[in-house]
Amino acid sequence: MHEVFINYRTGDGDEAAFAIERELSRRFGDKAVFRASKSIPPGGDFPEGLLRAVQNCTVLLAVIGPEWHNHPRLRDAGDWVRREILEAYASAAIVIPVLKGRTTERLRKDLLPPELERLADAQSLRLDVRDGESGLARIAQVVAGAVPAMVDATSGDASEDGTVRNTSGGASGTVIQARDTSGTAGNSGPVIRDAHGPVHAGSGDMNNYSQTFSGDGATYVQGDHRGDISHRFGGKNDGGAER
Repeated sequence: MHEVFINYRTGDGDEAAFAIERELSRRFGDKAVFRASKSIPPGGDFPEGLLRAVQNCTVLLAVIGPEWHNHPRLRDAGDWVRREILEAYASAAIVIPVLKGRTTERLRKDLLPPELERLADAQSLRLDVRDGESGLARIAQVVAGAVPAMVDATSGDASEDGTVRNTSGGASGTVIQARDTSGTAGNSGPVIRDAHGPVHAGSGDMNNYSQTFSGDGATYVQGDHRGDISHRFGGKNDGGAER
């Protein structure tokens, strides 16, 4: 089901509607956002698709341009922009006006058809492309607050500098770090291939800070030691070959 329905007038709010739909789809997924020209497939029943989507949405975003209230079709009962908004109200959806650009003023009741006067009382958002991504981010934030079930795929525990902050509270089973790792890990037994660094695939303690030595001639003693240690270098081994 599409949780968010984008309502707009062709020739007035196309670009803003596209930008909103693209950003919300990026964050919440394509299936969460309805925009008629994208969401109704070729050959699909246009009126039925619109009505079904608007009647089942949780939030309707009405894109409002500077001359939105002056369009002659707004007073036509068959106008889809008008009809979608009224259907959303009838279905108890949240209707949010999105004012396009800096010059678009808040709607006034005296300039609207009586059936749409309540739209003038609704708290609005503003989208100005010159503000960069801030306007779209604000819309996404409001939508996420109105529909808590939607999950923002772009949010995470990574900071802006790329640092990963992992939290695994009360985990039981396999836990995988999803950054700076390579190889394969699986839940059906310890299948870990080509890993770089220490890997723990069983139970018990693991110390990643133990000393590592390689090559000939190294001696390392840790903990209590009683007795002598001696080295002999430069001699011959049992086979008589020089080391």
